[in-house]
Amino acid sequence: MKFYDRENEQQVLSEMLQQSKREARMTVLMGRRRIGKTELSQRCGDEVILYFFVGKKTESLLCQDYMREIREKLDAPILGTPTTFSEVFRFVLQLSKSRPFTLVIDEFQNFLKINPAIFSDIQRDWDLHKRSSHLNLIISGSVFTLMTKIFEDHEEPLFGRADEKMKLEPFTTDVLKHILADFNPNYTPEDLLALYSITGGVPWYVTLLLDKGRTSRTRMLSALTEENSPFINEGRNILIEEFGTDYITYFSILTCIASGMKTRSEIENELQNNNIGPYLVKLENYYKIITKSLPVFSKKNSKRIRYMLNDCFLIFWFRFFYKYQALVENKALKALGDIIKRDYSGVSGLMMERYFMKKFQEKGRYIVGKWWDRKGENEIDLIVVDIIRKEAWIYELKKQGFRYKENEFREKVDKVLEQTPELRKMTIHLGSLSLDDM
Repeated sequence: MKFYDRENEQQVLSEMLQQSKREARMTVLMGRRRIGKTELSQRCGDEVILYFFVGKKTESLLCQDYMREIREKLDAPILGTPTTFSEVFRFVLQLSKSRPFTLVIDEFQNFLKINPAIFSDIQRDWDLHKRSSHLNLIISGSVFTLMTKIFEDHEEPLFGRADEKMKLEPFTTDVLKHILADFNPNYTPEDLLALYSITGGVPWYVTLLLDKGRTSRTRMLSALTEENSPFINEGRNILIEEFGTDYITYFSILTCIASGMKTRSEIENELQNNNIGPYLVKLENYYKIITKSLPVFSKKNSKRIRYMLNDCFLIFWFRFFYKYQALVENKALKALGDIIKRDYSGVSGLMMERYFMKKFQEKGRYIVGKWWDRKGENEIDLIVVDIIRKEAWIYELKKQGFRYKENEFREKVDKVLEQTPELRKMTIHLGSLSLDDM
């Protein structure tokens, strides 16, 4: 698949490259696995790019790989055989004083397990040589919690050293539509919804499906449980390192949320565990995997809290692959495929809500959210508020637009307005959004 989007990010990398001609610059790329950090780093605009991947090897073996890369890319004379990354990094900084180039260090957080002292060594040499060298340093990492700690914790040696930090996000809804149209000009709204539901706009997942011709809803869903499908163990692969030994508890909580349990009490009842509070807090504030949401204009101390998973693919993975892991372990993938096809419509309804919320959020103009009463009996799918113009659009979401009944919906909205004085001060527009509006 060709390279899509990331114009703003490429512009930032281009500017950092130009600045590095005057003195060294450090850019940090963060984001979940499969989001395209490595591909983006290779598009910084430089002619010479060294690529250091921090694999799970000893420090001395990594240094051998890095010196081989230096010899091949720079054809530079090398004296001795460095066995520490500090020696390699200092050598690179010295080389860049006479010839500017880019160094990409990928999966940077892995140095924590190899030798945590490396970060202090980098700080020392960076501070000593930054002004006299011309290195364009790009550091990327996919374990978000560790990368945040390394570069944003005041007590860490590399705090404040990055000249630019970027967190890569999935494709926007408009970009996702453009990509699907390139591969399937006759795509249907159901095809688009399936692509969004499965991938959430994560580039690697989009590529996996579309490059293999899985451009329709039916073929996308079938691809998930094909033999050797990379989707089967993907959730485990991207989270196991984040959670460590506590992963079973975290996975159980996320499975509940992915299956439609929205409140703490629902999750506790399902798991027969009244001690999940600390886990929910870490999932929200530390791992950034879930969001604690409230009805639009609710007070912060409101008890009408609901939890939602932030990542569409993880919703899909926990809802099907982890929940039915017995089928995965027994290689009963045809049975799992039948379950996915059977239950997909329920998941896709939730995904359509998320799609429209994301679509409005991407415009950068609105407060976007939902509304529900204390008992959860009266619920509004989508509220879009323009604070400046004092207008609000209140939508009911139906896959088929003809199912929308305005009179019935107006009765629900009246109850919302009774309990939400902020909305009563605005011009209210009622409407419905369906698959055809995607």
